Amino acid sequence: MVNNAATVGRSGVHDFILLRASAIVLALYTLFLIGFFVVTPDVTFEIWQGFFGNICTKIFTILALIALLIHAWIGVWQVLSDYIKPALLRGGLQFFFSVLLLVYFATGLLTVWGV
Repeated sequence: MVNNAATVGRSGVHDFILLRASAIVLALYTLFLIGFFVVTPDVTFEIWQGFFGNICTKIFTILALIALLIHAWIGVWQVLSDYIKPALLRGGLQFFFSVLLLVYFATGLLTVWGV
């Protein structure tokens, strides 16, 4: 068995399952938001704030954000490992995208729980 240092213990099956699970969560969240707009004909700031003030909506939004970040990280990792061959450049880009995704998570968390 040959190990690749760039994989850091990852497996294709693990990534496959994470991608499918995160896609399901994102699809359900999209349907949830569409359902909100279907049953709420006039969306005002107060209605929108009340909708996101609900603890269930906050938890589902954070779950969807985590799913989106998992989905994005696996995609970025696959693209970088396939197309960026110099290890230093690939590592630098992976670090950049990791920090960027953490900033997105922190921003999303502060936004959702700030309502």
